[in-house]
Amino acid sequence: MGGGLILAVEGGTIAEVSTALRELLIRHVDAGTIPGGVALLGAGHVEVVAAGVASIGGGPMREDAIMRIQSMTKVMTSVAALRLVEAGRLELDQSLVDWLPELVGRQVLRRPTAELDDTVPARRAITLRHLLTNTSGYGMVTQASPLQQAMAANGTEAGPEPPAMGADEWLRRLTELPLAFQPGEGWRYHHSFAVLGILISRVTGRPLGQHLAEDIFGPLGMTDTALWVAEGKLDRLPAAYSHGELVSTARDYHRFARMLAEGGRADGQPMISPDHLRQITSDQVPAACKTADSFFPGFWDGTGWGFGVAVKTEGPQRGRVGWSGGLGTDFFVDPDGTVGILLTQVELGEDMWPLVEQFQSLHEPS
Repeated sequence: MGGGLILAVEGGTIAEVSTALRELLIRHVDAGTIPGGVALLGAGHVEVVAAGVASIGGGPMREDAIMRIQSMTKVMTSVAALRLVEAGRLELDQSLVDWLPELVGRQVLRRPTAELDDTVPARRAITLRHLLTNTSGYGMVTQASPLQQAMAANGTEAGPEPPAMGADEWLRRLTELPLAFQPGEGWRYHHSFAVLGILISRVTGRPLGQHLAEDIFGPLGMTDTALWVAEGKLDRLPAAYSHGELVSTARDYHRFARMLAEGGRADGQPMISPDHLRQITSDQVPAACKTADSFFPGFWDGTGWGFGVAVKTEGPQRGRVGWSGGLGTDFFVDPDGTVGILLTQVELGEDMWPLVEQFQSLHEPS
C-alpha cells in the first residue's frame, strides 16, 4: 500500500479523530495488512477505537483487547530505573558491578568486526546511563562478524523467540563475549535493556514483573498490564502472528503515556522528576555514536534516542518521542500533549510500515 493520509486531524474533535483512526484501521484490515487493531489519538480525553477481528476467522477485535507490546516496554523500564535513582538506590553514572558482578573486567573489540581475541580493556565501567541510552557496548550486531557468530552460537543474539534460558544464565553467556565498543562510545539496540531488567530485579530483590506491577502499573491504574495474562482475561488476548512479551491495553498504555505528557505526574502526583523526564524525552546519544552500522540505514536521520525511547530532532514531528513494538504496535507523545497509540498483532515488516507511518502522520506537533 502507498503512503498518504486518510484525514488530517489537527485540532479535530474527538469524533473526527476517532473517525480518522477507524478508517485507517478498516482500510488496512480490508487490505489484509492486519486482522484487526486498536488505536487512540488525542490530548486529554480520548476514545479508543477498534476494527477487524481478534484472530483470522475469529470474533471482533475488542477495544479492551490485551496486546503484546514488546519494545514499547523499554520506556516503562526506564521510568522504573529512574525512580530507583530518585529513591537513592542507584546513580546514573556509577559502576553497576555491585549488582552485576558479571560486568567486571570487560574486554572491548579493537573494532566491531575484529576477531574475538583482538581486544583491549574497557576504559570505563558500564553505567545505568549507558544501559538507558543503548551505549553499553552490548547490542544487536547487524554486520557479519565473529561477534555476531558467537552471539548466535551461545543464544544471546536478538531474535523473535525469547531466550530459552534464565536471566542469570543469559547474562553469564553475554558477558563471556567482548563488548563491540567502549562503553559510551557507540550505539547498539536491544541488549542494554535486557541487562537493565536484570539490574532492576537485583537492586529491588524481586522479579522485574512484580516490581513494575507495584511501582508503575499499580500507581497508574494499569490493571491489564503484566508479563502474562490472567486466566480470567484470556478471552481478551488476540491471536499473535509472531511472538510476544509484556502485554497491555490501549487504555492502560494511555495512562502511562499521559504521565509522560503531563510532566511526569499522574493524578497530580509525581512519578519522575522534571529533570529525568527531560532526559527521557531529549536526545542523549552523542553524535559520534550514531554510526551508519549501529542500526538500520537512515535511522539517525532526524532521530535521536532519549532514555528508552526515540526522539524526533528535525522535521514536522520535531519533539515527538515514541517507539514501536515488534508485533505491530506503536506509540508517540507530542510536545503539545497529544498521545497516539496503535496496537495490532502482526509482526512489523514491509507490509506493516505503511500503516505505522500513516498512523504517525495523523497528527503533527503544534
